[in-house]
Amino acid sequence: MIRQLIVSYVLLVAVAVAAFTVPVAFTLTDQLRGDTELAVRREATTMALLLADPDPASREALVQMAEAYEDETPGTVQVITAQGAGVAPLQRPARSGEPYDAALTLALENGKRSVDWGSTFVWGRQLTITVPARSQTDPGDIAGAVRITYKTSDLTERLWTIWGFRAILAVAVLAVAAGLGALVARRLTRPLRELNAMASRFSDGDLTARSPVTGPAETQTLARTLNQGAERLDTLVAAQRIFVADASHQLRTPLTALRLSLDNIADGIDDDFVRQDVDQATAEVVRMSRLVNGLLVLARAEAKVSAVEPLPLRETVEERLSVWRPAADERGVAITLAKEFDGRLQALSSPGHLEQVLDNVLSNALAVSPDGGTITVRAEVQPDEVVLEILDQGPGMSAAEQSRAFDRFWRGQGLTGRSGSGLGLAIAKQLVTDDGGRVALRDAPGGGLCVRIALRLSSRQASPRSGG
Repeated sequence: MIRQLIVSYVLLVAVAVAAFTVPVAFTLTDQLRGDTELAVRREATTMALLLADPDPASREALVQMAEAYEDETPGTVQVITAQGAGVAPLQRPARSGEPYDAALTLALENGKRSVDWGSTFVWGRQLTITVPARSQTDPGDIAGAVRITYKTSDLTERLWTIWGFRAILAVAVLAVAAGLGALVARRLTRPLRELNAMASRFSDGDLTARSPVTGPAETQTLARTLNQGAERLDTLVAAQRIFVADASHQLRTPLTALRLSLDNIADGIDDDFVRQDVDQATAEVVRMSRLVNGLLVLARAEAKVSAVEPLPLRETVEERLSVWRPAADERGVAITLAKEFDGRLQALSSPGHLEQVLDNVLSNALAVSPDGGTITVRAEVQPDEVVLEILDQGPGMSAAEQSRAFDRFWRGQGLTGRSGSGLGLAIAKQLVTDDGGRVALRDAPGGGLCVRIALRLSSRQASPRSGG
């Protein structure tokens, strides 16, 4: 929009400059042409009057005037009498083979004056004016003709000066107009940029974003409307988060009590069919407890974004892997950490976020890994960020499933489809996004799923390295 405003402003100024400058330049060009023609014609007419006078003193004055004119101007003088004789020492033109024969014939025979600029566009290389000399005793008698050939090189230089000066002036005016246009455009669009910045923050999940009420009345009205809508939406979302958190918190106690009751019932039952039903009910209560805990974690993550802190990445990853290794050993699943994992790496993460993310991802990876499989954790350092990769050897996901994997309550068709809550990856994405990172899925080499967790590096990190 700023570019369009600047272009429009410059075009408007260009039209105004052209409307003022071009006509003036044409007027000055016509004036230069007219003044030159008038001066040359006046000199030729004066010489023609001297030629028409048969007095020898007049002829001598004609010669002196012609020689002085040739010395002081870029013009040359040609004088011919009616009998075709030249006036010495002036040049005598030939009566044939010359381009101006027609003009001389017209002057000598018909007594008519002629002007030839040598070109229909502005002028040519020279201006030629032929003036008849009428006899003073008999105006109908032609005594001869005077021709002045005036070179236009000086006129051309003055013409370039006229147009060049105005062209340079126009370019300077347009440059100033472009600078002023940029300042005006940025000033006019500043309220819109502030509204766009607010919308961008809002789309990133920052519901506290507000726009300053500045600028013209229209943008002020728009800013107030957007701020009011954002305030109302923030209030509604906050109320929803409070409700989810309170409901999840309140449900935890009865679910715990229900599970204890089912465990007590199972201890006193000998009937295998009844025990199977109780075990199924206990499994559903466990799944519901996971779902409630996930909702509680997600509500807390959305309700408040903590300040990120430098976190020793390898130490944190090793600590979570040590927690999950006993469960993996029961299934014969190996959890390995790449040896190239640099222990000096420090990622930016809020307290507890990375641990929760790793727990959710490792839980899913362990659930889908076949017995005897391997879960690999490695790191890849890129400019300004480090990417954690958790690779499993499970059934993987199709492209359509990967596009929906971060949706809340969505469960894939793998082993997690029977017992997962559908919140693990959604929680991981929310926590990583809050810390300014990214989470993505892709196919693991050789089959399985690769979860890529990109976290910002601490500003004190060394130059990028790779490991994995």
